[in-house]
Amino acid sequence: MDKSNLLIIVTIISLFISLFLAFFLLTVKTKHKTSNSLFACFLIITAIDTSEPLFNLITDGPSNLGMFRISIAFLQIPTFYLYILSVCYSDFKFKPKYLIHLLPFLAANIALIPRFYSVDTASKINFIMNRQDMIEIHFTHILLPIQIVIYFTAVFMLLRKTKKLYLENYSSTNVNSYNWLFQFTIVLTVVYLTAFLKNVLKFSDYPNISEWIKIGLLASQLFIVCWYLFKALNNPDLFRNINSKLKLVSVIVSEEKKNEPEAVYEQKYNEELLKLKHFMTAEKPFLNPSLTIQNISDDVGIPTRELSVLINHQLGQHFYDFVNTYRIEYAMDILKDVTKTKVTILEILYEVGFNSKSSFNTAFKKHTGDTPTAYRKSLQSSAL
Repeated sequence: MDKSNLLIIVTIISLFISLFLAFFLLTVKTKHKTSNSLFACFLIITAIDTSEPLFNLITDGPSNLGMFRISIAFLQIPTFYLYILSVCYSDFKFKPKYLIHLLPFLAANIALIPRFYSVDTASKINFIMNRQDMIEIHFTHILLPIQIVIYFTAVFMLLRKTKKLYLENYSSTNVNSYNWLFQFTIVLTVVYLTAFLKNVLKFSDYPNISEWIKIGLLASQLFIVCWYLFKALNNPDLFRNINSKLKLVSVIVSEEKKNEPEAVYEQKYNEELLKLKHFMTAEKPFLNPSLTIQNISDDVGIPTRELSVLINHQLGQHFYDFVNTYRIEYAMDILKDVTKTKVTILEILYEVGFNSKSSFNTAFKKHTGDTPTAYRKSLQSSAL
């Protein structure tokens, strides 16, 4: 089988699966409708962008539709960015300001109007034959990598911020999903940079290498998308969105210090700290695996803003770690209880508020230096 036939086969398989998954995402009933729709759009745009081998089979030469299909690539990364926004923020809604993400796509197409879209077929052929000398092509080749750098930088900054906000306001172990999404974005970044390299080689002295890279990209993109959706569909609560109005503690602290004298600021938080510690010990709210800082704020009577500063700034802990400290200490008490030696580690982790064995083991080892099993064995050995 030669390279061109292999490319067509891989393209057909990639298109079929991508469009099938997009159809599924658009029709499945779920509370994450907006996120699903955006990811479906991303899949459709990607399918159009990678359909070149099939498109070339049904066209005789350069056309407006063919050039427009190529320019669709400028919509891929903005769509992915909006998808990430919708995943991270529970109050995400489409706004007129998001139309700004169309600018690279519009700029690339407007630049092509005078010497490609508005001319006859012969002029189009001449344009393609001399593409290396055409400023419009150079413009799009410069614009695309700039877009890749800007958008993926924005995605990484967004994920970093939302993860920190999550740690400051939630105790659930779903924080690991942000690490996973961060890794997924890194993989996509590599894919897009490789695609850029493929385009550079396409117009160089190494077009054959470009074709093999294209085959590899089609196969890898298909695998990555299937892997991502498999992960997400098997974990419907993989991403627990946060409210975009939440502020980082560093910002809140800065605002607080401007409004209150230092002495009053410190005294107020010392009193609230005693109140908080008594509540955590007496009421054990940490046993709730879905505990949020808002829950404690409602129960203890301290405004969420002040409580966030108290834990994350005064104690120097994320809310996530603060709650887990109480959970681990309670688990240690159970492990020390000689009447509960038959209680399994799995039963203990659920009892103290964890919902994942891996997160329990990680938090326990971070707090004690041992795994729960090793800690129990050390207690049993010292008792003999």
